[in-house]
Amino acid sequence: MISRSNRFHGYGSLKYTYNKGETVRGPLCSTKYVYNPRRTKYRLAVVVNKKVNKSAVVRNKIRRQIYEVVRLVSDKIKNPCDIVITVFSDQILDISHDELTAMINSQLHQAEII
Repeated sequence: MISRSNRFHGYGSLKYTYNKGETVRGPLCSTKYVYNPRRTKYRLAVVVNKKVNKSAVVRNKIRRQIYEVVRLVSDKIKNPCDIVITVFSDQILDISHDELTAMINSQLHQAEII
């Protein structure tokens, strides 16, 4: 899990990222990001809608897996930015950890975050 200082707090901060951010879309999830020069660290939120899976346990498992992938590459993040990863398919549960890592890394590379 990433540290508390790297997580979003409150709805208003997500709203800014959704309104002003740019999107990199993948087959199972998308990454919306905006650079934030007022911060010293990156912030990350993982959004998993109820349409993906009705069970909160499953949604939280997906969220924890993605947080772990980003935590492992967090030292490569160049500039302070706000990142929102939105999952829109439950097929993300069926892929291996290596495939998930490769997918998230490729989206972060396309966004020029790492």
